[in-house]
Parts: sequence; structure tokens; C-alpha cells
Amino acid sequence: MTGLSLSMAIEALVALLLLLTIGYCVTLNRRLQRLRADEAMMRATISELITATEIAERAIVGLRATATDCEKTLAVRLAEAEHVSARLGEQVSQGETVFQRLAQIAEAARPPAPVLRDPDFHRSPAALPAVSERPMHAHPTASARAGAADSPPAPARALAVG
Repeated sequence: MTGLSLSMAIEALVALLLLLTIGYCVTLNRRLQRLRADEAMMRATISELITATEIAERAIVGLRATATDCEKTLAVRLAEAEHVSARLGEQVSQGETVFQRLAQIAEAARPPAPVLRDPDFHRSPAALPAVSERPMHAHPTASARAGAADSPPAPARALAVG
């Protein structure tokens, strides 16, 4: 009997090990299924990344082309601006020359400085008092000063300009 029980014990042990192996295989199978599901998700993610990378590469090519066009356009506009700036500089210098010429013409055309004259200057000789009627003093302002002390003040006469 001992031989029989020993073989039974070995078979029971083998059966137990087989049950443990089957249980472990079931666990591994579940893990493999999850891994395969994750692999499918990873493949989808990798596919999306590849698509996004291709789109980004095309966008970069488009941006480079746009940057090149902008650079060319900017260079053309900068050249035009420099040309316009040079023309404006020339026109400003020509304007200054014209202004100086106009100032010289205006200065030459300006009448001489006004001379203060006596209002009687434009009267006809007949309307002027006779020379004998005018007081004979050395200086006209001296007679005005001398006469101012003796007589009441006379109204001031305005001098004509022009």
C-alpha cells in the first residue's frame, strides 16, 4: 500500500500542479489580451502621431515658403522705401533751395523802411503857412519846449507813416 499511496500522492501533486498551471495560464491569457488591446491602442496612437508628424512637416514646408515670399516682398518694399526716401530727401533739399530763393525775392521786393514824415508833407505849397509865419527857432523841438512852458498844451499831431 505504500506504493499505491505514494503513487496517489504523486498523482495528486501532479494534478495540483496542473491546476496551478491552468490557473496561471488563465491569468497569463488575460494579461496577454490586455497587452494586445494596449498594443492596438498603441498602434492607433503611433498611427496618429505619424499622421500629425506628416501634417507638421507639410506645415513647416508651407511656413518656409511663406517666410521666403515674405522676405522677398519685404526686400522689394524696403528697396522701394529707400528709393522714396531718397526722392523725398532730394525734394526737401530742392524745396529749401526754392524757399531761399523766394526769401531773397521777397527781401528784394520789400519796400524800404518807412520814413516818419510830417503830415504837412503831402499838402500843396499853397496850403502850407508862409515861411514868415513859421517861428524862427534853431530847432523845432526846442521851440516846442520853450512854448510849452508859456502856453497851454496843444493837441498832439500824429505823424504820418508811409
